[in-house]
Amino acid sequence: MDYKECLEFLYEKLPMFSRVGPAALKPGLSNTLKLCAALDNPQHKFKSIHVAGTNGKGSVSHMMASILQSAGYKTGLYTSPHLVDFRERIRINGSMISEARVIAFTEQMKEMIEAEAFSFFELTVGMAFQYFADEDVDIAVIETGLGGRLDSTNVVQPDLSIITNIGLEHTQLLGDTVAKIAFEKAGIIKPATPVIIGRTCPESKPVFEQKASDEAAPLFLAEDCYQIEILQATPAMLTLSVLNKGNSMSTTLEVGLAGLYQTENARTVLCAVDKLNQRGWNILPMHKAAGLRNAMVNTGLRGRWESLRTSPLLILDVAHNPDGIKKLREQLETVAYRKLFIILGMSKEKDVQAVLSLLPQEAVYGFTQAPIPRALEATELAHMAAQKNLSGQVFGDVNEAIETYLNQANEQDLILVCGSVFVVGEVDRDRFTQ
Repeated sequence: MDYKECLEFLYEKLPMFSRVGPAALKPGLSNTLKLCAALDNPQHKFKSIHVAGTNGKGSVSHMMASILQSAGYKTGLYTSPHLVDFRERIRINGSMISEARVIAFTEQMKEMIEAEAFSFFELTVGMAFQYFADEDVDIAVIETGLGGRLDSTNVVQPDLSIITNIGLEHTQLLGDTVAKIAFEKAGIIKPATPVIIGRTCPESKPVFEQKASDEAAPLFLAEDCYQIEILQATPAMLTLSVLNKGNSMSTTLEVGLAGLYQTENARTVLCAVDKLNQRGWNILPMHKAAGLRNAMVNTGLRGRWESLRTSPLLILDVAHNPDGIKKLREQLETVAYRKLFIILGMSKEKDVQAVLSLLPQEAVYGFTQAPIPRALEATELAHMAAQKNLSGQVFGDVNEAIETYLNQANEQDLILVCGSVFVVGEVDRDRFTQ
């Protein structure tokens, strides 16, 4: 089979959460363990960092990988979902797995795929772990897909665990309170393995402390390790003043990811790097500086306050839940613009009402949807938005919406695409990049 046929086979045979939603989930780790056993347990053949959290886990994973690459380590990176190409999920030193390797793995496992009820995510995890083991990476940064405790990635024994933060998302699957969701995320905390918490709240902190205590895992709060202030923010770069609370040393760092919310993620990453060094890794200040500055170039991260053009300003951001939208609103407060256009698409299971309540009423909206079964129909989204006094047009796809508003906007306007990873992934970057 060729690459296109290979993907069609995987999409057809294996239920995929990003397309169909909760029906694709296979609770428990038994399937993943069975698959890994058939592959001779590749998850035990490389060192890893395991990352979970409601928001920021993708950015943190990419920053960590970029810093490790800059320090000279051969670094695997597993993330999900992908924006454009399936191979974005599996990278080594920023380079995507080859089409030939995807095909070879699928053909190798085809008989087992036919016989077993794997999910798309389970097979993808197995593919990534096999690839990292075969390529003998020094370390791999592994992002959870959903939750943590029962997530397919939770078969690794990491050098370090990271939980970025907790918010209300996937409540029908993970629980309807912050404490319940924190319990699921805390499932990645392993015995005697340090864990970094990016941000706590009164509901989540005791959950993490209890789990860490149960596992005799040293727990570190990023807010206790570093204090960070923004010196300058541009559409391409954040310049940060960083105070190490442990030694009272200050420095200035640039982060090549422009969202203001990246300050919290950078703080988490810096704390994590310190703990890695304490465990014998050799990551120097210049590696941290280069890794943060070149995170997007090194790892291919996109969709986080991603600027495609400046006149008018066209921004893509994958914010899709209340916590993410709050951060996006804070970002908008820092940008000067004449008129705001927001192109919005969402998935059915998200807290759509809460997101709509947080969006600015003065914006002109374009309601659209991604071409997946999980997408909320644009007409229904527009109806729900109207009840929140948000008005605009309905578009068949995101590129039609961008084209329409680029023609209406002047050079001082801002067009923002958000609400769904999959809508952002459908944007034709070649067509709209200035």
